[in-house]
Amino acid sequence: MALVQKSGQPDLFITMTCNPAWPEIKEAMLRTDEAHNRPDHLSRVFHAKVNILKEDLFKKHIFGDVAAYTYVVEFQKRGLPHIHMLIILQPRSKLYSTESYDRIVSAEILDEQANKHLFNMVRKHMMHGPCGSKNPKNVCMQGSFMRRCRNNYPKKWASRTTHGNNTYPTYRRRNDGKKIIGRGQELDNRWVVPYNPYLLAKFNCHINVEICSTIKAVTYIYKYIYKGHDKIHFQVNNDNEPIANTQPTQIDEITEYQSARWVCPVEAIWRIYRFSLSEMHPAVIHLQLHLENFQCMTFNEKEDL
Repeated sequence: MALVQKSGQPDLFITMTCNPAWPEIKEAMLRTDEAHNRPDHLSRVFHAKVNILKEDLFKKHIFGDVAAYTYVVEFQKRGLPHIHMLIILQPRSKLYSTESYDRIVSAEILDEQANKHLFNMVRKHMMHGPCGSKNPKNVCMQGSFMRRCRNNYPKKWASRTTHGNNTYPTYRRRNDGKKIIGRGQELDNRWVVPYNPYLLAKFNCHINVEICSTIKAVTYIYKYIYKGHDKIHFQVNNDNEPIANTQPTQIDEITEYQSARWVCPVEAIWRIYRFSLSEMHPAVIHLQLHLENFQCMTFNEKEDL
């Protein structure tokens, strides 16, 4: 909240996920090896990619001058790291119009003949699902009776970008007839995850770029930074013990219930290398104030505080 009070509301929310098929990872492995068996390669390559992303955003200013930013690195259960990044731009670089949104974010399928490389990147990394009637068992489906996508896909058609009532605007998704065959289904612009063409073509991975204009995104990433470690609940059983009798045994659920911390191999390597898990610039430091010092202050000093 101090960061927003000082620098203003957030402007961009970026999520980048590690791609295990990156050439830098494939070239360092044997042909018979798999990426999840080399967490050292995954962590080091992703760390290098994050540094390149930070250089583009904070030194080359591809989206404008940055006033403040914060990010956190997370690790999925299967081991792939990803980064959530929140950026606040300088007043002269703020995004006020929907035309400026379209210059940064796209949510449409590109012409394959005009840019085949970027077309393949969108098809490979930025198509959601499919879910709903095309795949009711997709992981994004939620609800007991009326199951629906928690990300509200497929989106509605939109001839132009408009300001939304929630955190993100309604991006342009024209019904232009362009379709992609993805995961055995025919998908159109309604299934495209918002992306930046430059970053997608450069990093060759899932990299979601969103325009945000409310303070909700700050609380969202604040929750990610301070939510604590991943947890796992488990129970250990010995199936090799012979059954002495057919009498049902009493189970003490309290003593058998185990709660532990979940650390995937990539996170373990990340911590061994002492790579940063989160960063905030400019830094916000919590200062403790003793009660006796506060009582000795004058009225004006308390008002300034």
